[in-house]
Amino acid sequence: MRVRTRARPHLELLHRAALLLAAPHRHAALVVAALPSVLAQNLILKRREVRVVRNLNRHLQIKHESFRSGNRSCASASVPRAAGTEVGAGAVAGSESGRRPNVCAMQQVKGSDKKYFTNCKQWYHRKICGKPTVITYECCPGYEKISGEKGCPAALPLVNIYNTLGVAGASSTQQYSERADLRNEIEGPGSFTFFAPSDGAWANLPTEILDALVSNVNIELLNALHYHMVDQRLTSEELKHGSVFTSMYQDSTVHIHHYKNGIITVNCARLIKPDQHATNGIVHVVDRVITATSSDLQVMIDIEDDLETLRTAMAAAGLTTMLEGEDQYTIFAPTNEAFNKIPAETLTRILGDPVALKDLLKNHIIKHIHCAESIVSGTPMETLQGTVLEVGCDGEQMTLNGKAIVTLKDKLGTNGVIHYINELLIPDSAKTLLELAEGSTVSTATKFFVDAGLSSRLTGSEALTMLAPLNEAFKGSETMSPDFRKLLTNHILKDQLSSKSLYHGQELETLGGLKLRVFVYRNNLCIENSCIAAHDKVGRHASMFTVDKVLVPPMGTIMDVLKADNRFSMLVGAIQTAGMTELLNQQGALTFFAPTDMAFREMPQAERSRLLRNPQQLSSVLRLHVADGVLVSGGISSHIRLLSLQGEKLELNMRNYTIYVNKVPVVEADLMATNGVVHAVNSIIKSLPPKVDREQADGPSAQMRSAASFRVDSRSFRNDDLFQKVLKSHSSRAMKNSQ
Repeated sequence: MRVRTRARPHLELLHRAALLLAAPHRHAALVVAALPSVLAQNLILKRREVRVVRNLNRHLQIKHESFRSGNRSCASASVPRAAGTEVGAGAVAGSESGRRPNVCAMQQVKGSDKKYFTNCKQWYHRKICGKPTVITYECCPGYEKISGEKGCPAALPLVNIYNTLGVAGASSTQQYSERADLRNEIEGPGSFTFFAPSDGAWANLPTEILDALVSNVNIELLNALHYHMVDQRLTSEELKHGSVFTSMYQDSTVHIHHYKNGIITVNCARLIKPDQHATNGIVHVVDRVITATSSDLQVMIDIEDDLETLRTAMAAAGLTTMLEGEDQYTIFAPTNEAFNKIPAETLTRILGDPVALKDLLKNHIIKHIHCAESIVSGTPMETLQGTVLEVGCDGEQMTLNGKAIVTLKDKLGTNGVIHYINELLIPDSAKTLLELAEGSTVSTATKFFVDAGLSSRLTGSEALTMLAPLNEAFKGSETMSPDFRKLLTNHILKDQLSSKSLYHGQELETLGGLKLRVFVYRNNLCIENSCIAAHDKVGRHASMFTVDKVLVPPMGTIMDVLKADNRFSMLVGAIQTAGMTELLNQQGALTFFAPTDMAFREMPQAERSRLLRNPQQLSSVLRLHVADGVLVSGGISSHIRLLSLQGEKLELNMRNYTIYVNKVPVVEADLMATNGVVHAVNSIIKSLPPKVDREQADGPSAQMRSAASFRVDSRSFRNDDLFQKVLKSHSSRAMKNSQ
């Protein structure tokens, strides 16, 4: 016999007795003894049926165990508390099931009414949408507290859906069900699932919509409520991601999404109190009133005035068919306002370029349906164009890449969802070189390129690669000159390149007509003295490499570099005396740690005189300063060993951004030559002590490719006037070559 909930004599006593029969037996005996004799006898006769209800509730208790305990490893760390209390978000509800039965944990956002079922497997890391949370403990669905008892030991008898609505926090839905003559249906026989809007959901409904519903309760309101119902019992576990169920309103469908973080939505409304069991079905309380959807994404765009520009762009790009199919998408739809924010010439260029336009639009589309309520923190998502957007939230506001540009959320269609945004997301692949550099760490370089008259190159359709030095590389060097302009043209390569395709020894031609070499090390990829400092930016026709220094093109051999620098006058004479001029002039790849005049003057005068008069000894000393291969500063880190041309080992280290070779500091690095590189030292390098010398050195060629692990800071070599030296050297070498 089913226990009815309509008002009858002694119903309250019967209800209390049934509650206590599920509790310890001593309470049940006391209650039965206190009842009127007829009712007590009737209750005893019906105890078997009560036991059936109790056994069903025990089954439900097992179902709710997952909400309470998560996994066993969390239970040992938790602190038992009474139902209705709260703790900080670091606490876990695991042991509540052991010491305080039937207590479920809820994670509540501070300062709001938003709550989330939580357990150890679905933990939202103390914050939801950037807001702190607390854990509250409540009686699990189907249970209630008993005074003096721990937890929620009393199993409530199941009642029909109508009465379940009242105790589940959906009393407004209960009232509207009665007004729409739905009560008899949800009290009677059957098996239903009711996605019941919470009281707050009805309160948040726009007044004009609510008025339209209640003004025609027998049709509009009844239809709306029927759309929230499915003609079968579905627990939260059975609400699978991407599943579709036929509602009780004209066979319209409802769309379920069960996300990996545990959040479940129906038509993007979040289930806030799932699994409220009833005798004739189950109630899931949701956070909003849902509406029927029958249009695909393309139809939704076609009929929305605020998406007129997007509609035109989609048609021009040939993407309308894609949005009419069965595949599911999330569209961050730029409004007319978003398009109007873009400079007219930029928008005209993109709209007139089918490739750029398609990339632009695909950058706003993500596979699968992502409702706003499924996002509890920043989540990277790949667009159809291939870029990654961080979809996040800040309180109630949905964000993209940390910006609150979403103006309307969760417009659901049959094959996806649309979120409106008021800012266009232009991918790099639709940008010019100039647009790639805007607002970045190379804005100073961009300004210089424009000032040098190169803007047409940066905005055109020519296949190029720009080597853009970081802003700090130009510190104190802001005067435009012919030499500077020539230097900038050598920062633009002919052809659109990818750094991933570069290889050691490759030569790259510049707009200035020079050839630049590529050096590949274990810890760095360098073009001459400049090393790649960030990932490539690949534009529509051109690419941008961010580099750590102003590039120094080689303008002569190592001997030419030394002769052009008056710091090496004594070294030039010593090289000639030692018969090494041809070695340093011929084609090849060498690294020369070049002693300055100061290095020679630091030697005792007699020792220096003997050395400079002895060609054989002088050759041996100088060859200790030279190694095979080109090793620029960006390829140097700690504990690198090279084999010198003299046959002994050179040990390189990096300390406090300074390079040391056999403990001698490098005072200026990366004087580039066509056959190698020169690093200046102010002391004569000596052989390593025997103990260190016995250590096996790496092969010189391998060392060029495998210098190990930390990038050299472009400010490390005390070259405050490096940029002026580059210009001066560039000018003098160019003049010499022209002669």
